[in-house]
Amino acid sequence: MKKHRRISQVPFLRLTSIREMNSTEREVKLRELKVELSQIRAMIKAGGALESPSRVKEIRKAIARVMTVQNEEKLELEGKQ
Repeated sequence: MKKHRRISQVPFLRLTSIREMNSTEREVKLRELKVELSQIRAMIKAGGALESPSRVKEIRKAIARVMTVQNEEKLELEGKQ
């Protein structure tokens, strides 16, 4: 019986680096990630082969991370008022 090695996935966009960005940089990064995700999804729909299918999952998680930090910042600003 073969044992499969589990390769640890290091996030390509870490939460600390997202928190260090200012709000405009996060907006730009979010737009870039969404464009990349839509391009990959279009390639899948067209029947193309992906180099790494796990990239879709990575991008979705990165989008969620960026949006989470944005929402935290928004709630923090509302709480101060």
